[in-house]
Amino acid sequence: MHMVSFVRTSATIRSLLPRASSISKIMDSSSNAGTGGSQRLFTLAQHLRQYKAPSFPEDIVEQRIEESGGKVVTQVGFPEAATPVGQNPEKFRPKKAAVLICLFEGDDGDLRVILTKRSSKLSTHSGEVALPGGKAEEGDKDDGDTAKREAKEEIGLDPELVNVVTVLQPFLSKHLLRVVPVIGILNDKKAFKPVLNPAEVEAVFDAPLEMFLKDENRRQEEREWMGEKFLLHFFDYGVGHKKYLIWGLTAGILIRAASVVYQRPPAFVEQNPKFKVPQNVSNDTTLP
Repeated sequence: MHMVSFVRTSATIRSLLPRASSISKIMDSSSNAGTGGSQRLFTLAQHLRQYKAPSFPEDIVEQRIEESGGKVVTQVGFPEAATPVGQNPEKFRPKKAAVLICLFEGDDGDLRVILTKRSSKLSTHSGEVALPGGKAEEGDKDDGDTAKREAKEEIGLDPELVNVVTVLQPFLSKHLLRVVPVIGILNDKKAFKPVLNPAEVEAVFDAPLEMFLKDENRRQEEREWMGEKFLLHFFDYGVGHKKYLIWGLTAGILIRAASVVYQRPPAFVEQNPKFKVPQNVSNDTTLP
């Protein structure tokens, strides 16, 4: 079996979704007070349900490992289907997690996403910007259930307010955790009354989704691992007097989500990595 390249994956996404113009018309259409916004989000949800991420249940993953002799994974911030693993991929069994890309319509009619700033007391990724989410638990029915449960625990978002419309292909975190991005629609933003879990979250805010397709307020760093070069993207975003840096896994997921929603590539080169994960993966193994 031949590996599916990132370019081909992008082409597949384009073929499964409506044209960019249709998404733009949904978000740019005029609305009447009280009802127009909900109608636009309803229409957007219908379009996003047409997107089908590549299959990734564990049994299919294991079958592909056996057939291809190599599993595709990624560095923090890039799709799991970006790079091949080493010669003994059957040893690679990452733990599963899910994050919620919760979209709602802003006061100016733009599409926005809810983000958090992690507590500075956390042992890993303290103080960093993240999407609500976490590791899957035994009682979770699916990835959407995991993402919504974690969002409730972290920021008090009622799962009943979120309409899950699709999931994206998995990403791999720096600590080799398989993360499934779940796209959900929040029709009534006013019904969301944030209640932060101080042990995990310091702040909650929102940002325009389309920002992650633009070159404004963005910078990049070139990294290298095992002889392969790739780019990390950093987005600077300000809310009032507060400044946030969105980068790494979170930035990579939001770039992909924005590309899927708006059906166009970013205005910059992503340059995904194509390096191999070490054959001997342990709990201490991390990517750069």
